[in-house]
Amino acid sequence: MVESIVGCKWSMRVLTAIREGVLRPGELQRHCDGISAKVLNERLRKLQRFGVIQRQVYPETPPRVEYAFTDFGRQFVQVIDSVRDLQRDLDTEASLEATHDANPSANQTGSRDANDTEDA
Repeated sequence: MVESIVGCKWSMRVLTAIREGVLRPGELQRHCDGISAKVLNERLRKLQRFGVIQRQVYPETPPRVEYAFTDFGRQFVQVIDSVRDLQRDLDTEASLEATHDANPSANQTGSRDANDTEDA
């Protein structure tokens, strides 16, 4: 389930849109630039099937449909946020290491490395 959702750019964009308060299918399609109605409907059905979102149909004319997170969906999104934060931290650390590797003289402290030896 997680791989199916996290591995799909559209599922992640739909979840982000719902979190931002975009709840209706037409709004979701406009918010997720480039997604087709067919793919949006597939993603919404899959997220519903996994219990991440729920669909509410209002008895109005014309009918109004809105999507919202289930309790499980709110927990799931928190886990996704934690993974995103972890990735951001890893990217920052990798960037700092790349900067250090590109400019090692900026990080010299004047002390000798333990592997350096002096001829006596």
